[in-house]
Amino acid sequence: MSLLDIAPVIPVVVIDDPETAVPMARALVRGGLPVIEVTLRTEGALEAVERIAAEVPEAVIGAGTIRTGADVDAAVKAGARFLVSPGTTPSLLDAMRDSGVPYLPGAATASEVLALAERGLTELKFFPAEAAGGLPYLKALAGPLADVRFCPTGGIKPSTAAAYLALSNVGCVGGSWLTPADALASGDYSRIESLAAEAAALR
Repeated sequence: MSLLDIAPVIPVVVIDDPETAVPMARALVRGGLPVIEVTLRTEGALEAVERIAAEVPEAVIGAGTIRTGADVDAAVKAGARFLVSPGTTPSLLDAMRDSGVPYLPGAATASEVLALAERGLTELKFFPAEAAGGLPYLKALAGPLADVRFCPTGGIKPSTAAAYLALSNVGCVGGSWLTPADALASGDYSRIESLAAEAAALR
C-alpha cells in the first residue's frame, strides 16, 4: 500500500527527548495514525526513530528533513521505513532511490514536479504547502499533472486539513499539530491520542 493511502494525516514530529518517542508513537497508533515522520532537526531524532522501530512495530516510522546522502544512510540504519525530504537535488534523489525504502521527495513548483515525474516519481511531498500556494496551487497542478499525488506539508492546520484532503491529487497531509511540544514535555499522551483520533476521522 502507498504511504499516501494508509492514513489521512502523517504526524510530522520534532522530538527533543528520545524518552518520549515510544509513548508518543503508541498514542498516535492508538488514535489511528500509524504513519509517523520524525524530523531530523534535533540531536535525539535518530535515537527516537530507532526506539520506535524497535518497540512499536505497528507504527510505520519514517524520517523527515532528509537533506543529504548521509542523512539517508543514518535514517535507514536507525530503522526508518520511509524517507521524506523538504526539497530535491539529483544526488539526494539518487541516495533515496538507492536506500531501498519508500520516499517522498519534496517539490514546490510545477518544474520540480515535472523533473521528479521524469524520474518516474508520482507521489511527492508538497512543501512548504501554505507558503508555496496552498489549495489553489494544488488545484492548478491537478489539471496538467493529474497522475501525480501529493502529501502537502507546512502550515496545514486541523481547520484546513479536510479541504486539502478533498483535492483529487492529495493522498494525505502532513501535520505538526498532532504532537504539541507542551504535551510531549508534560507526558500528556492522552491528548496526543485524542488529536490523532480527530485527524484519523478526516477520511
